[in-house]
Amino acid sequence: MNFALTPELQALQARVRRFIVDEIIPLERDPRWGDHGPREDFRLELVARAKTAGLLAPHVSEHYGGLGLDHRSRAVVFEEAGYSTLGPLAMNLFAPDEGNMHLMEVVATADQKNRWLAPLASGQIRSCFCMTEPPPGAGSDPSMLQTTAMPVSDAHGEGWLINGTKWLITGADGAGFAIIMARLPDGSATMFLSDMNAPGITVERTMDSLDRCFPGGHCVVKFDNLRVGPDAVLGELGKGFRYAQVRLAPARLTHCMRWLGAARRAHDVALAHARKRTAFGKPLGEHEGVGFMLADNELDIHTARLSIWHCAWVLDQGGKANTESSMTKVIASEAIFRVVDRCVQILGGQGVTGETIVERIWRDVRPFRIYDGPSEVHRWSLAKKLMAKE
Repeated sequence: MNFALTPELQALQARVRRFIVDEIIPLERDPRWGDHGPREDFRLELVARAKTAGLLAPHVSEHYGGLGLDHRSRAVVFEEAGYSTLGPLAMNLFAPDEGNMHLMEVVATADQKNRWLAPLASGQIRSCFCMTEPPPGAGSDPSMLQTTAMPVSDAHGEGWLINGTKWLITGADGAGFAIIMARLPDGSATMFLSDMNAPGITVERTMDSLDRCFPGGHCVVKFDNLRVGPDAVLGELGKGFRYAQVRLAPARLTHCMRWLGAARRAHDVALAHARKRTAFGKPLGEHEGVGFMLADNELDIHTARLSIWHCAWVLDQGGKANTESSMTKVIASEAIFRVVDRCVQILGGQGVTGETIVERIWRDVRPFRIYDGPSEVHRWSLAKKLMAKE
């Protein structure tokens, strides 16, 4: 594995870094960024800046206006974007849209791509991915899927009626369309596409959450006899769980990339504080208690980055990387949280206030150990694979 950056990638890294520092970080205190993410007018303003800079949706193919980056290049660019908590949003590479774009490029028909992927990649609309359900429905165990899709054939034609409730659906409020996981009568799972303003879809409420970076928040969504036609089936009938892995393995990894940039930002803020703040006659960083925390931050950032780059390399070699992305998700999410938590500690009282960006980063990265599969589920899955080996 050669992790050396090409001259072209180094230049792109520098472009993104300048864009984030000059164009995005100054907007982090904009009042249009509330408890449930940035408002739509603010998001569109951010997207316009990235488009002008030629940095919009760099992960999608050039056909849809992106740069067609491979996974290793994404690791570099996404980390730089994540240095500001608004950066991934501006560059249209935030969750869940980034994962939905990837899935649709792989699975969707040409008509579906023209209808939904094209405006999504250009930042005109947002999307949501509707899989998680309240108990007793699907969470970490997708086999518990309760939402149903029943075939219908009448005077209006053939199609499907979808019924069920989803929750913790990121970005549902204000999304243009949804990818919906539902169970067929034979027990298999299928993904369906639907405009969010279709009759039969209701965003019942936005759930208060620790994080505040996702536009549209995390919502409860009700499907009540939502009717979709045959052209709404994403991919093939009965292959929903397989397509979920197509989406989730890379999506876990890109989460790690973005949050690594945020951890690096928190570390830089804490390091600057440790250099200028004095206590007991010398700078904080010269006290071993603080100095060791800074050193541990460097170690965790380095370890997380190596794990991310290795997994990206596996994907670029054509591997499915399900195990690698699962391991990387645990390694990175826990390392990133340790980094940011230490930064709060180094900043002292200031660290638990909004005086710096670190408090907001802490709120945003703590849930990362839960979504895309809690660390415990990934460890359990890895343990099962280890026990199956002879």
